[in-house]
Amino acid sequence: MSATPLSVLEHVFGYHAFRGQQGEIVEHVANGGDALVLMPTGGGKSLCYQVPALLRDGCAVVVSPLIALMQDQVDTLKELGVAAAFLNSTVDLDAAREIERDFLSGRLKLLYVAPERLMTPRFMGLIKSGPVSLFAIDEAHCVSQWGHDFRPEYLQLSILADDFPGVPRIALTATADHATREEIAERLRLKGARQFVSSFDRPNLRYTIVEKQNGRDQLLSFIRREHEGESGIVYCLSRKKVEDTAAWLREKQIRAYPYHAGLDASTRANHQKIFLRDEGVVMVATIAFGMGIDKPDVRFVAHLDLPKSIENYYQETGRAGRDGLPANAWLTYGLNDLMLLTQMIEGSNTPDEQKMVERRKLDAMLGFVEATDCRRQTLLGYFGEATQACGNCDNCLNPPKLVDVSDAARKALSCVFRTGNRFGVGHLVDVLLGKDNAKVREHCHQTVSTYGIGKDTPEATWRAIFRQLVARGALQLSPESRGGLALADSARPILKGEAEVFLRARSETFTAKSRDAGFDSPADNALWQALRRKRKALADDQNVPAYVIFGDATLKEMVRLRPADHYELGRVTGVGDRKLDKYGDDFLAVIAGH
Repeated sequence: MSATPLSVLEHVFGYHAFRGQQGEIVEHVANGGDALVLMPTGGGKSLCYQVPALLRDGCAVVVSPLIALMQDQVDTLKELGVAAAFLNSTVDLDAAREIERDFLSGRLKLLYVAPERLMTPRFMGLIKSGPVSLFAIDEAHCVSQWGHDFRPEYLQLSILADDFPGVPRIALTATADHATREEIAERLRLKGARQFVSSFDRPNLRYTIVEKQNGRDQLLSFIRREHEGESGIVYCLSRKKVEDTAAWLREKQIRAYPYHAGLDASTRANHQKIFLRDEGVVMVATIAFGMGIDKPDVRFVAHLDLPKSIENYYQETGRAGRDGLPANAWLTYGLNDLMLLTQMIEGSNTPDEQKMVERRKLDAMLGFVEATDCRRQTLLGYFGEATQACGNCDNCLNPPKLVDVSDAARKALSCVFRTGNRFGVGHLVDVLLGKDNAKVREHCHQTVSTYGIGKDTPEATWRAIFRQLVARGALQLSPESRGGLALADSARPILKGEAEVFLRARSETFTAKSRDAGFDSPADNALWQALRRKRKALADDQNVPAYVIFGDATLKEMVRLRPADHYELGRVTGVGDRKLDKYGDDFLAVIAGH
């Protein structure tokens, strides 16, 4: 290899140093070693196989689960002057044959393909006839049968170890606890591969969780307060909620689009294209959206419903702030979210063993949202990583005050028992508050001993107490009625006064402003806007997302450094040789004009 990892990094990608373990991984794979890489979203996983691909003879075959990811990666590589292509259902027959010829002739350096196509006899025959330099298996957690993004086709990828014994393989993921890491290594036959586990920490993300009161209004307030005119993703659990929320945001003058699997393919593709290529667009989506999306300037990810697991939450929030600039992870949840997810687990046709895994994951998610200490410590602790309090989450910035509600909790549990272990929270609260309505009268609950004993406690507090009791396992879904609650074994010590229950004191919603990466000087702001306009114009001319030209972090560095010539511009992070030659004069002219 005549080139070095650092020279490729600098001249092709425009970066002057590797981050974290990147350099070590690149050296290992470039020299023919197998690797299992765990690195947080935005940590630079792609470089771990792209740089070795440019150092080794032949073409790297990259297994990627989503069409959008392939398109995005290939657009970016082509802009850097790298010979890259993808083969998927969007490529017509003539174009596919030309790509195959380029592969066989050695003209390609990276070829992206879905696992389904890779395992076809035709494609296996093709790559056995061509110069394969390495295999990169992206989003490797898809191999985990009990994971949140399981893809059965990934299980077949173990055959690469037999059919290509001399070709290095690198598997990469951002979301895997210790058990999932072992499962990946086992199923992909990478037990002997070197494992590189980076920190799961994303210090630029601020984690904020609020009690759900009116979720849509809370979301709108959050966007207008902290992210007006910026790109973001809002996750909802159901397709209907996605569409209703997107329509409501548009009514409020927020440029929002829905995305879920029930929309036709052309609508999904169009909405995704708008999100990727325009600025200030909010995508409202189910978890079907986002895996592998490389848009670096997503400034917030918001959840209107409770995610099913910490893995889901971590991966989804990881789509914010991929450029390393400050971003927000905001979530609002209530007891109904917990009840719905529990019903989904118990009502599914999955084996009991899998249900047990899903319950455990939901319990961990509850522990995270109900935590009163540092969010980041709880989140990283789940992945087996210890850290200091971060100083950049809601609990660190606005430490909660805890109130002893043990007496009220006993009243709540008593009410569940006295009414027969089968009613939902709404009715139980009505009984505790002594309300006179048709349902209370129908079941004669005005005669039970707990009727009206909670009049001195606000309804919202009662709902929070019930949520806390469900979260700690003192209440469970009633086997007698859908959505009803029943006492669990762990209610006993609370009822006997042997265990205490604490609740976060209600206060004004936390509104700390996200750390701003803007500029104090009006002149700097004017240059920033001018550089963004130039970037947008160039991107539109080439029909690519704006960040493919340059990311926000690169433009901000141009504002700070104000390079005056090609040499100085070439020292800006993210400006490689190809982009310097192609865009240098355009951006230097803008800078000179300011």
